[in-house]
Amino acid sequence: MLWLYFRIFFLRMNKREFKDKVYGELAKVSKAMSNPHRLEIIDLLAQGPFTVEDIASYTGLSVANASQHLQTLKSSKLVKISRNGNYINYSLAGENVFNAWTALRELGLVYNAEVGKTVNEFRAGFGDMDCIDADQLSKLVEEDKVILLDVRPEEEYNRGHVHRAISMPIEQLGAKLKNLSKSKTIVAYCRGPFCVYADDAVALLKKHGYKAQRMKEGFPDWALKGYPVDQ
Repeated sequence: MLWLYFRIFFLRMNKREFKDKVYGELAKVSKAMSNPHRLEIIDLLAQGPFTVEDIASYTGLSVANASQHLQTLKSSKLVKISRNGNYINYSLAGENVFNAWTALRELGLVYNAEVGKTVNEFRAGFGDMDCIDADQLSKLVEEDKVILLDVRPEEEYNRGHVHRAISMPIEQLGAKLKNLSKSKTIVAYCRGPFCVYADDAVALLKKHGYKAQRMKEGFPDWALKGYPVDQ
């Protein structure tokens, strides 16, 4: 009987070690995501590959700091690298990384009132900011009832965009307003719900007498839902 006692004891130890190891490795993933800059980088990389210089520029980080954050994400297997000539591009390791980010984003919006409050207070500065979600928008696009503007940089549009969307980078919108019809509502979208390009676009459009809304989500969310995209 003594040998059976020791066998059970060591088996229990092995189970404990197993759980400690598994949860410890998962904690490394959550720790890698527990930084606001790294979350913003993940959100940005959902658009596709970027160099560290591009990432630094879009996030307001120094190249050195952006590189450190990317190395943390890479060590946790959340991002991967590829080479394009002399350039190193960073991208999400897979669709599951974006799924995890969106789940975390929605968790914060539902259970942390400060997240929604911050978003609402920011958008209040733009006046009446009408938002439409992807589900509603898909029906309007299918019925050809809206003009859809992708206000991200053109490079991101070329990687993939919402079906029938017109590329109109935010810095070009002012000069091209005269080319847009006022007969339909214009819906602008960008990278995601926290991307401000669409907010700027809607404010500018409304200032010049257009009926305008922003898509609540961004292009990656649209694609994830399985709605039509063009590439």
